[in-house]
Amino acid sequence: MLIRVSAALLAFLFVALAPAQGQDQPATAETSPPIATDRPSFTNSSVVVPSGSLQAENGLLENYNQGQNVVDGPETLLRFGVATKTELRFTVPDYFYNASSGGGPGSGFGDMAMGVKQQLGPTPGGFDVSATLFLSFPTGARTVSSGGYDPGLQVAWSRALSAKWTAAGMLSMYWPTQGPSRNPTGQATILVDRQITGPWDVFIEYAGNFPERGGTRQFLHLGTALKLTKTQQLDIQFGEGLTGTANRFVGIGYSFRLQVIHRH
Repeated sequence: MLIRVSAALLAFLFVALAPAQGQDQPATAETSPPIATDRPSFTNSSVVVPSGSLQAENGLLENYNQGQNVVDGPETLLRFGVATKTELRFTVPDYFYNASSGGGPGSGFGDMAMGVKQQLGPTPGGFDVSATLFLSFPTGARTVSSGGYDPGLQVAWSRALSAKWTAAGMLSMYWPTQGPSRNPTGQATILVDRQITGPWDVFIEYAGNFPERGGTRQFLHLGTALKLTKTQQLDIQFGEGLTGTANRFVGIGYSFRLQVIHRH
């Protein structure tokens, strides 16, 4: 289902390029910058949302893993700028639907999470850097929730290579509850982004998860995003597992930003 929808949206991206390019005006000192989202890549954006603005990043993902087909949404992440380089974050509980079991075991709401993101760059070397600290709460269904209070730390970076090419990556550490104890898990990502036109870009990404217990999980990830306006974005993503059993996913998303507090 999502594959067909994603293909239709990808066609829409190409059709929308000409008018969208005219709508996307470059940011100036007097205006806020174009929307920059943490989705659809594993790698977070290395900047925070503008002070006083509320950004909602939403999506729908279909995941095929070990013979199971699970759809989840709305994948909503709310980001609120509280200072020039600081934002607060709230992850709305996702609903997971196990299509393989017709909504049986493995279906239900996941856990909520709260966090803070601090922009540390730009550095003298031209790198943008940010650090995100968060804590998830065991609010989800029994067969979906981890059952514990799970912290995580993400450090993202990016650097422009040219007018159209950007390299980015993220190093993360998570402490998820698995059974009676935690399973510390490191994650590393590397991404290359190519701007096709002003509002449209595509990326290719590697992401690897390295838990203390259990096998590694590594992915090749492709995605594209189109800024419909300076404060709205549409995205599509595809991923394929590189290790272990067959694991692939496809997703679509829509994000927007509102200026809720006007500061002079």
